[in-house]
Amino acid sequence: MTEQAQQQDHSQAGEQAHAHVGVTGLAVMGRNLARNFARHGYRVAVHNRTAARTTELVDEFGHEGDFLPAKSTERFVASLERPRRIVIMVKAGAPTDAVIDELVPLLDPGDVVVDGGNAHFLDTRRREAALREHGLHFVGSGISGGEEGALLGPSIMPGGSAESYRVLGPLLESIAARVDGVPCCTHVGADGAGHFVKMVHNGIEYADMQLIAEAYDLLRRGAGMQPGEIAQVFRGWNAGRLESYLIEITSKVLAHTDAETGKPFVDVVLDQAEQKGTGRWTVQTALELGVPVSGIAEAVFARSLSGTVALREAAHGLPGPGETWLDSAAADTFAGEVEQALYASKMVAYAQGFQQIQAGAAEYEWRIDPGAMATIWRGGCIIRARFLDRIKSAYDADPERPTLLTDAHFRDALEGAQFAWRRVVSTAAQLGVPAPGFASALAYYDALRAPRLPAALVQGQRDYFGAHTYRRVDRPGSFHTLWGGDRTEEQR
Repeated sequence: MTEQAQQQDHSQAGEQAHAHVGVTGLAVMGRNLARNFARHGYRVAVHNRTAARTTELVDEFGHEGDFLPAKSTERFVASLERPRRIVIMVKAGAPTDAVIDELVPLLDPGDVVVDGGNAHFLDTRRREAALREHGLHFVGSGISGGEEGALLGPSIMPGGSAESYRVLGPLLESIAARVDGVPCCTHVGADGAGHFVKMVHNGIEYADMQLIAEAYDLLRRGAGMQPGEIAQVFRGWNAGRLESYLIEITSKVLAHTDAETGKPFVDVVLDQAEQKGTGRWTVQTALELGVPVSGIAEAVFARSLSGTVALREAAHGLPGPGETWLDSAAADTFAGEVEQALYASKMVAYAQGFQQIQAGAAEYEWRIDPGAMATIWRGGCIIRARFLDRIKSAYDADPERPTLLTDAHFRDALEGAQFAWRRVVSTAAQLGVPAPGFASALAYYDALRAPRLPAALVQGQRDYFGAHTYRRVDRPGSFHTLWGGDRTEEQR
């Protein structure tokens, strides 16, 4: 597109057809989302604070569809049909608020503003309430699948009002990934529900990635396998019940050789994992809701620990079992046991995530269908996996199910995996290979099934030092023992 052509910039907007949807914020995700809309036959208004990005998009990809570039926010808004549908794809936080503040005076009642970034759900609730005062619909929408998903079909998790979804839903469903003909997009719930679910999705993603990394580490350091061999193991796993996007790409990463050194790629990458915050938000929110998401928490902590360079260097010489290896016969069996432990731990991580979604829905009065969330995560998103079909079936059978682990399929799978799972965790401890994800998942499972927990002793301690009271198993009410006196019990 020439500069002269861009300068026209819809100055004759009244003489031109209006855009069906607008995208402002044309970094990689925004650009690819705009291209996705255009490829599906929508006329797309595009805008960026830096006009050069708008020009680059149309110059490079203008052949893919009908783009209406705009240099200014005013012309961007004017180029849209009503009710307007505007997707904001800018950095979360203050930049998003700045764009909203610029848009609102230019909009009319009934228009729909969509935040497609990774915003905190409480910010989304605040923004939705503020825009509702102006008669506008604000939709916080999770979009998963990375830059490839944004272009080829993501998993989309829009919140907001039911009315906004009537205006927006058909458009989003048409560009989403599809599995068995079903779009990976649905109305999640009111105000911040979409961003809440996307946050938990990312938390599950953290846990899934950590568990896979632990499986690799155990096969490498415990069984003495090389990355190429482990890649082959993962390819085999991906042909079975562990089939998933993350298992698939793990096999490809492990099979890759660094061109410069000739070493396995995984050996030349610095072992410090970074994070953008959504996993941490998941854990913080779970603490506030009183929901144990230990698998997600361990994954977040593992990333944090990997980045504490000075601490790790100081502790490098601490005593441990040393380089102990399994013998070849045990190593062959061990790979199968690690698969069992990985599947069992993965079930726990997803169960914890779905429990958090149910708790959030109860706390914020959202009507979230957990089975529908499993459905829209089957394609497009990072955690897409075969066993999400099983999760959908579990919630279809019982939408109020307190934990996935009680479903017959998962219960049978846990029964079949538990002894291998326990051997893997104990072997990891004996070899000195850290496996916090596997171990915490097993501890959570054992705590759930325990008929009685040591929390009774904790309550006794709390009553002793702080008179916090306790409840009894044999009669109602709260009680306190006079620990500093004659130790008689009184009801409070």
